[in-house]
Amino acid sequence: MGGAAENEMVVKQDLKVVAEVRRFVRLVTGQWDMDDFVPCLVASELVTNALRYASENDGDVTLRLDRTEDGALWMEVQDATCDLPHMLKTDTASETGRGLFIVDQYARCWGIRALAGDVGKIVFAVLDAS
Repeated sequence: MGGAAENEMVVKQDLKVVAEVRRFVRLVTGQWDMDDFVPCLVASELVTNALRYASENDGDVTLRLDRTEDGALWMEVQDATCDLPHMLKTDTASETGRGLFIVDQYARCWGIRALAGDVGKIVFAVLDAS
């Protein structure tokens, strides 16, 4: 066994699934002896972002977790839309647009990679273990 498949979750097109995403992140980070607060927060934001902009026809959103060589957490969310998310100027009263701002605050680095052939994108974040 081994490989990325066991640390991968296909997310249904339903914002209520975010609780399942957090459970999955807790499970994986627990196996790696990591604190789960920041990973759960960042995963929730990335998945919520992907679900908010995906339509039923866009297919699945996939969350993957892995470790970097120095023990940090690599997290990526893949979806089938080609719209690239961008950080909005945060308005403290606004309920939306904070997702990437939160990711930016907590991640060592993050970014977006378009997939070849216009089949979607991956948004990734690297989170320090502690």
